This record gives sequence, C-alpha cells and structure tokens, in this order.
Amino acid sequence: MDTPQQPGTGVTARQIRDTVGRSWWLILLFGVFSLLFGIMALVNPLAAGAGLTWAIGLLALAEGIAGLIGAFGKNAGVSRGWMILYAVISIVFGLLAVANPLSMAASIAAVTGAWFIVSGVMRIIWAIRVRKEIDNEWMLILGGVLGIVLGVLLMMAPIAGVLVGAIWIGAGALIYGVLQIWAAFKVRKLGAS
Repeated sequence: MDTPQQPGTGVTARQIRDTVGRSWWLILLFGVFSLLFGIMALVNPLAAGAGLTWAIGLLALAEGIAGLIGAFGKNAGVSRGWMILYAVISIVFGLLAVANPLSMAASIAAVTGAWFIVSGVMRIIWAIRVRKEIDNEWMLILGGVLGIVLGVLLMMAPIAGVLVGAIWIGAGALIYGVLQIWAAFKVRKLGAS
C-alpha cells in the first residue's frame, strides 16, 4: 500500500522519507565540521577569531566587487555615487581583513566597544527622561551602565574581546555539531525503514 501524496506535488510521503534518509551523511558531515570548528575555537580561540574575520573579509570583498559591478548597471536602485562609495569601502575592508585578520578582528572589537559605550549612555539618558512614565527605570540605567563597562573593556582589550567571542562561537558550534550528528543518525533510520 502506497502512502498518500503530498498535496500539489505528486510525491508520496514515503518518497520524501527515502530521499531525506539517503542524505543523512550530508547532515553528519555538516555536524562533524561544526564539531571540529567548535573544538578548534575552544583550543585556539585567537586563530578562530582571525579565521572568522578572514571569512568576513572575503564576504566583504565579494560584496564590494558585486556592488561595483551593480553601480554601473541600469537599475542600481540607489544613487550611483553612494553605491560606488559603499563598494569601495567594502573592498578596502575586505582587503584589510584578508591581509591581516587578527588586527582587523581587534579593530572590529574596538568599534563594537565604542558602540556599546554610546548605546549605554543613550540608554541612561532615555531612562532618566522617562523615569516618571515607567516603573523600575533603574533596570534600564543598570543596562546602560553595563553597556558602558562592556564597551570600555572591549576598547581597553580588544584581543580579549575577540578571544571571548571566539570561545562563545566555538561552544555554540560544538553543541550544534553534536546535535547535527545525533540528527544525522536519526534521519539515517528513515532511509532504512
């Protein structure tokens, strides 16, 4: 007896289950790569931070080149001048990130620190202005103070910020990899049944 077809597809649930079951090894491979990256990031977070910055640099290069090509197309959708400026900034950032990823990672952490400081100050100002309208405005002020502290720490020690970020990303990748490997073996059973 054949299983019912998926509405509008002409494909049975059994065919879908078989297809997913046969591709279990792709999920396993993805899980193994994620697991290995997680272990590498936890063992050597500085290299992981530099590697992530390098990858972001490649994406920025590709974005900049595509933006430059798009700026001279018929339907850019944005002012040609702004598009060219954006493309050039993306290309310069990409080149710097690929040429010296660790330095750029530290720069990104420092810029993030500056943003946290500005954001914290703005949050405190806003909390003071609306203190009569809301309850527990001290929580907003505390959030602002914590943002300022985090920003100062990132600006004082950007490499440490890169290390902590890489460790968190590594831990997430490790957990995700284990879950993907577990899921791969569950999906494998679909192809066998």
